[in-house]
Amino acid sequence: MADEDTTLADLKSEMRRFVSERDWEKYHTPRSLAISVSIEAAELLELFQWHEGAEPTADEILSDPRLYDSVKDEIADVFLYLIEMCNILDIDLSEAVRIKLSKNREKYPAELYRGRARLDEDI
Repeated sequence: MADEDTTLADLKSEMRRFVSERDWEKYHTPRSLAISVSIEAAELLELFQWHEGAEPTADEILSDPRLYDSVKDEIADVFLYLIEMCNILDIDLSEAVRIKLSKNREKYPAELYRGRARLDEDI
């Protein structure tokens, strides 16, 4: 199934079912899931740790099947733990993302931040 055909609710239900079939609910505390997110994000970062020279571009990652598959796996691991955290904390992820984007639009207005990561770059 592609992104266009899958809702977050579908993924949350599938994750809930996966965890339940293994009786893992007792292990999925907010702390253990936060730790797991951090570990999996570090594993994603590790894929780029020892590249010689410039970091690989998106095109280079797409053209390297082993690296591309590893990146997809680690992204999925991070996302699955986040989905499970949303499940146990009853977080509507779509709502949380929209609220956060709204806050970020206010904090980083496009007219001030277009093309730059920091406002003090001119200093």
